Amino acid sequence: MKNRSGEKIKLTSIDELLGVVNEESAMEIDISKIHAFKDHPFKVLDDEKMTDLVESVKAKGVLTPVLLRSDGENGYEMISGHRRMHAAVIAGLETIPAIVRELSDDDTVIAMVDANIQREELLPSEKAFAYRMKMEAMKRQGVRNDLGTVG
Repeated sequence: MKNRSGEKIKLTSIDELLGVVNEESAMEIDISKIHAFKDHPFKVLDDEKMTDLVESVKAKGVLTPVLLRSDGENGYEMISGHRRMHAAVIAGLETIPAIVRELSDDDTVIAMVDANIQREELLPSEKAFAYRMKMEAMKRQGVRNDLGTVG
């Protein structure tokens, strides 16, 4: 068989081998275009754990992408990753790896609560407020708006 030097060879990517083709991929987003999701109930503390996270970001970068949604005005709302972004800012980074999803307000609240509720340093008041936000969002998702009035 003749070998053609100009012929392109398609190699299987690691993502294809692992079966994650068509999955979301992270992209670098300018931190200055990101703002907090409204009514975000979780506090970002400058404690010892944050110091450790900042040192990790300085050494290795942000390893897990943050989750964002477009704000419709050339910016993004932070859904999950407030601590990682805070650490990135302190470490002097200008961009952060992010996954951008199209989500409704209710889906955003649910994703935000689910991503943060397992953190051990949450105050009971933060957990209660977050669970209430999630419950209200889930209730709204169950309401049918497609039925007209009869009569």
